Amino acid sequence: MRVHVVSDVHGNSTDLARAGDGADALVCLGDLVLFLDYADHSRGIFPDLFGVENAHRIVELRTARRFEEARTFGAGLWAGIDRGTAIETAVRKQYAELFAAFPTPTYATYGNVDIPHLWSEYAGPGTTVLDGERVEIGGLVFGFVGGGLRSAMRTPYEISDEEYAAKIEAVGEVDVLCTHIPPDVPELVYDTVARRFERGSRALLEAIRRTRPRYSLFGHVHQPLTRRMRIGATECVNVGHFAGSGRPWALEW
Repeated sequence: MRVHVVSDVHGNSTDLARAGDGADALVCLGDLVLFLDYADHSRGIFPDLFGVENAHRIVELRTARRFEEARTFGAGLWAGIDRGTAIETAVRKQYAELFAAFPTPTYATYGNVDIPHLWSEYAGPGTTVLDGERVEIGGLVFGFVGGGLRSAMRTPYEISDEEYAAKIEAVGEVDVLCTHIPPDVPELVYDTVARRFERGSRALLEAIRRTRPRYSLFGHVHQPLTRRMRIGATECVNVGHFAGSGRPWALEW
């Protein structure tokens, strides 16, 4: 069996359409939406609405961790605009392209920038969406937990530590534990380009130590200090920033 795994697609529908080539299945760990490309400020929902210069400014403020200033600046841009309608319209356009690019079969969970309630409208019969659930693929049990934890970024699908821990508990013992965010280990959660620690899950780390899956697969941190490490018997792998690389990570057994 060969499964290809992607995360942090962020609008890259062109490479996503080829991500399943040569594999028996595709696993997607979320973040389909591209709201703002930190490497190219001309790409994403935000610059489409407000222009590149404003996108450059908000990236500058966020990178400097001046989150309150960024929110104040953003609020001024949104004044007089129905934010919810504008974002949903743009996200729907991206989802239509991205879900159409998924091969059959695809197993997917949400990232922190995704909007879960829209997925059911776009996921075709070949795409199985899982969150706090398990599925068997080629004789191995895969568990899926989507979303991120609450942070200063205030992205759409952030939940409490308690709710996230409950989903980890619901998954239980699996062979492959698939999440959007990494376990809370400094080397795995530090982004070397953004120069900040992203939020990882302590509950996920404890589950890895307790249940000892073969693999813990995740994304979220685009340029991690460490992409791969062992925690006890478990191989922990950041499968990569698919929007940038266009290449899936392969799992074979």
